[in-house]
Amino acid sequence: MGQKVNPTGFRVGITEDWKSRWYAPKAAYGDFLIEDFKLRTLIDRKLNRRPPFAGISDIFIERTREEVTVTLKTARPGLVIGPKGAEVDKLREELEDLIHRKVAPIKVVEIKNPDLNAQLVAEAIAEQLKKRASFRRVMKMRMDSTMQAGAKGIKIQVSGRLGGAEIARQEKSGMGSVPLTTLQANVDYGYAIAFTTFGTIGVKVWIYKGLYGEDVADTDVRPGGGPRRGRR
Repeated sequence: MGQKVNPTGFRVGITEDWKSRWYAPKAAYGDFLIEDFKLRTLIDRKLNRRPPFAGISDIFIERTREEVTVTLKTARPGLVIGPKGAEVDKLREELEDLIHRKVAPIKVVEIKNPDLNAQLVAEAIAEQLKKRASFRRVMKMRMDSTMQAGAKGIKIQVSGRLGGAEIARQEKSGMGSVPLTTLQANVDYGYAIAFTTFGTIGVKVWIYKGLYGEDVADTDVRPGGGPRRGRR
């Protein structure tokens, strides 16, 4: 049997927090869910899919009765904020036009060490695969830099027409340990897609940073200001 459990979904509510934090009555729930999807799509398309890439790894959305609060985790906060905050204000206006609700000033949280963020590692691998780089070399380089950054383990999986081969296949590579079934393990998961000329290649990355509560080089601080909570 294949244990295809999303590592983030597996931990949500136990050691991981939700990426959308709001409560809605049954009648409004569907509308809010679609709004969240539209907000995430617009931010991703604007800041992650066209150069210069801002390196947004997470988008947190909170709602009150009056307004919507958006928090962005990014490796390049200067690009998101822009000169004198012009870019971030422009983005807020675009989001307000999209959902027709008041959006609070966007909060930007800097990622101190992008090598320890699984989503950013996956995006970087996908970007290099688009440039026809050797997937084995790219994977090895990324694993080395992540382990040097202080990770306890990393696993990378790429799937598709690797190297332009006729038949699609799957290649896995790893270093250190990645205990996927240990709920107390701080495992970061990232997924990116490389749209190449010969087909689509999927990239999955798991990074094990140690148990929750242990000091890691990139201690994840939640948008609220506190560290990730441990077991309930």
